[in-house]
Amino acid sequence: MADTELELQNKQYIKMTETPVEKLVATLAVPTVISMMVTNIYNLVDTAFVGTLGNSASGAVGVVFGFMSILQAVAFMCGQGAGSIMSRSLGHKNIDTATRYTSTGFFMSLILGALIGAVSFLFLDPLVYALGSTDTIAPYAKTYIFWIILAAPFMSSSLTMNNLLRYEGRAKLGMLGLMTGGILNIAGDAILIFGFDMGVMGAGISTAVSQIISFLILLSMFLCGRTETKIRISCVDWHLATMGNVAATGFPSLLRQALNSVATILLNSSAAVYGDAAVSAMSIVSRICFFVMATAIGIGQGFQPVSSFNYGAGKYDRVKKAFWFTAGMSEVVLIFMVIPVYIFAEPLIRIFRDDAQVAEYALRALRLQALTLVTLPLTMVTEMGFQSTGQRALASVASSMRSGIVFIPMLLVLAHFRGMAGIQEAQPAAFVFSFFIALYLSSVFLRHVGAREKAEECGNRQEEAGGRAAAE
Repeated sequence: MADTELELQNKQYIKMTETPVEKLVATLAVPTVISMMVTNIYNLVDTAFVGTLGNSASGAVGVVFGFMSILQAVAFMCGQGAGSIMSRSLGHKNIDTATRYTSTGFFMSLILGALIGAVSFLFLDPLVYALGSTDTIAPYAKTYIFWIILAAPFMSSSLTMNNLLRYEGRAKLGMLGLMTGGILNIAGDAILIFGFDMGVMGAGISTAVSQIISFLILLSMFLCGRTETKIRISCVDWHLATMGNVAATGFPSLLRQALNSVATILLNSSAAVYGDAAVSAMSIVSRICFFVMATAIGIGQGFQPVSSFNYGAGKYDRVKKAFWFTAGMSEVVLIFMVIPVYIFAEPLIRIFRDDAQVAEYALRALRLQALTLVTLPLTMVTEMGFQSTGQRALASVASSMRSGIVFIPMLLVLAHFRGMAGIQEAQPAAFVFSFFIALYLSSVFLRHVGAREKAEECGNRQEEAGGRAAAE
């Protein structure tokens, strides 16, 4: 191995295990937050641009968002599954194993994205209705989703590479790829939707092209020696055990994103009973709230590589410190963000769709979600802590709460008994209920890390005693 590669690895190891935890989490979180903000600004701008074309076109964006959540589910399963194992391997200074999982995770995501795209083409009509389209939304949704399907393998593998870069502690490189794609997407929307009067088709083409460009930028990071691990087809491990390990470790991410997709579909279907304005309203609320949540999630994603790397390196005290710092920092930032959202809820909604019926449906839902978003940080950091340290079963339980096993039943029950008011209340209620479950699960996580720390200290003392006895 070249001296420069060894120097790079040693420098990265020292950075991840010796930099003060607070500084390290913040340093890794900033580029992640920026890239997520840019991506979500694109989502908001896309919603606003398409919203000028009418309620049905605006609703189509929310419908297709459910399909994009499916791609994200696959991408995060491969990226976070391979990334968690890769990062812990780097903590053990096992570079070959780390590269094997990086390459395997990337090609799994690329192939699965292509398969999802192919199947979606075959069942395009039933797909858009299954995602929650009405008869008036469906034509717009089919036009938009066609281009998203074309870019499906590039979208899934781009998100996977971004996760791999984060777990390697190189979030800035991931930020470069995602930000470039997001900025190009915003510019492409403006040019194609308005300049060339292409409507929803313009939004779809812009998204597809920008995702392919992001893919090429992110792939170049792994091919040009800017990372410790590499993406090489010769390094892919096609054994079922290895791919199963990636899938099992990434399953909590797959579960969370899949449940998000199911939740989005059910939300659209429930709102569709009240017309296109209701679907458009809940789509707008979801986009605004996800923009706010993205900040906290970005901070949490700064925690994940710190947790996994130091867990692999046996630095358990740093894992616990990173947990509490991330939870506290996320809470403070989130509070500052939800205050203006609550106060300026109505004008904010009207930016995306200046329609009285849409605003009426969206206003109460947005304010309720803004109030309850402050319960998110503990739930999020607990879920990420379990996954980053390879505790698959508990990670799956934690990741399925907020948008799955809690939200879906609440949506069905509240929509049945309270109608549109229940649809508005379902997500806020799920946030609060999930928080109390997370209180217990967080104590389980911290006890596990503490037990590992004590066991290792005990083992070290026994080795030292054995060494002294042998010397005597």
